[in-house]
Amino acid sequence: MSAQEPIERGNPDAPTERGNPDAPTEHEPSDATAPAAMVLAQAPDGVPTITNGDDLAARLTPVLAALTWPDGTTGVAEGDVVVVASKVVAKAEGRLVAARDATERDQVIAGETVRVVATRERPDGSVLRIVENRQGLVMAAAGVDLSDVPAGTALLLPEDPDASARRLRRGLHARLGVRPGVLITDTAGRPWRRGVVDMAIGAAGVRVLADHRGRHDAYGRELQVTVVNLADEIAAAAELVKGKAAGRPVAVVRGMAHAVTVEDGDGAATLIRPPAEDMFRKGVSEE
Repeated sequence: MSAQEPIERGNPDAPTERGNPDAPTEHEPSDATAPAAMVLAQAPDGVPTITNGDDLAARLTPVLAALTWPDGTTGVAEGDVVVVASKVVAKAEGRLVAARDATERDQVIAGETVRVVATRERPDGSVLRIVENRQGLVMAAAGVDLSDVPAGTALLLPEDPDASARRLRRGLHARLGVRPGVLITDTAGRPWRRGVVDMAIGAAGVRVLADHRGRHDAYGRELQVTVVNLADEIAAAAELVKGKAAGRPVAVVRGMAHAVTVEDGDGAATLIRPPAEDMFRKGVSEE
């Protein structure tokens, strides 16, 4: 599958006009709990190198406008979700810091740490730290990234990913004439599961949760606890076409218009469990 080839599931009938007819309007809100009949995702090649001070919306607009979809439409439509890796957002926001040796890297991580959840010594003597960072996220090394950055540096997460998503959405709207949802994503592991997945750490114009409580299943039982994390599901779908080392940090997901809103909404910060709900808050302690 090429970078431009979309993922398709379900109904093969795609919208035939640029203005997605299934997109929400201020007068006709969508049901965010309704499943999508078809989802398409594609990640454009040719995203330019992003550096400190770049206008991210301006830099991304040409590659997004050049996208071609199976129905013959181009660009970004109402109801689409633009999914952007946090790394390019952080680079544009000047979040690159010095980390010339192990001691300096540890100092950077400590500076981003609010609370240590768990630690584990590696075979080489270094220590893996799972911590809560300044953004409220529980991540390895506080989300500090040492990959795809110049030697002797480290990249911090965006200071306020939801604010970054709102800014990017405004910029894309001004340039593209449509108001897509925007997600900013990063990679993290999960308790009990091997491997990492992309999750939403910033959101604008996306209903991040779909609450099914009070609905009934096929046997008439009322759902009591089912709340679906739509933002993380979209983020993970986008990562299938972005890839970790493919040089495609941006993807567009089509088919989730029922989750896209006119207003920016409360953002991805609402996805963080409060302490009273966090069953893993204290992590583990190894002897």
